[in-house]
Amino acid sequence: MADAEPRLVIFDCDGVLVDSEPISISVLVGAMNDLGVSITEDQAYERFLGRSLSTLIDTLETEFNVHASEEFLERIRTDLYSRFRTELKPIEGIAATIDGLGIPCCVASSSQMERIRLSLSVTGLLDRLPDIFSATMVKRGKPAPDLFLHAARQMRVEPASCLVIEDSPAGIAAAKAAGMTVFAFTGGSHANFAGYRAELDRLSPEAVFDAMPDLIHLVRNHKLDGTKS
Repeated sequence: MADAEPRLVIFDCDGVLVDSEPISISVLVGAMNDLGVSITEDQAYERFLGRSLSTLIDTLETEFNVHASEEFLERIRTDLYSRFRTELKPIEGIAATIDGLGIPCCVASSSQMERIRLSLSVTGLLDRLPDIFSATMVKRGKPAPDLFLHAARQMRVEPASCLVIEDSPAGIAAAKAAGMTVFAFTGGSHANFAGYRAELDRLSPEAVFDAMPDLIHLVRNHKLDGTKS
């Protein structure tokens, strides 16, 4: 990778820009429990964190023998969006961090575009991050590299010059597969579920941090070859 600061910072959305994962997992577990499927929040985090809707549907059917009907998905969507509008908060310090980076930024999320835009709108971040890319735009979602490579192409930046900020094992794996530097953010409310930190350690992101304002310092003191300046 180039020995330089990044030319593009690619943010995941859920758990990185907005503290949405506890709400999302709560809604999903509740819907599955109502169908008679026994699953804990820790199990749901392990299977679904950072993954796309299509992966969710596949996993429900293959692992839990649950047909994700349109009624089931609509119920999740309705409950989730309702709670987002009343409960969703931005990650502390994210707005000032984006403003202070001085580097072009975009969003690349496994969520559907409607959900991403709602999340950024209710948290006041949408104007700061107009360039948004969803897993629905590519064939394969995270942990495949497709979404991050698509974002880099659209932003006209080489993958080696991109820095990805991720919270999920699937997202970290996707960034690495794309040939990008990745920092793991562990400041979301979900970061203490069982096995999470061990899985991050296994994937070896170039940096791990839990306070978003620290990103500015990390970017300025970390070369894209993984060394500190």
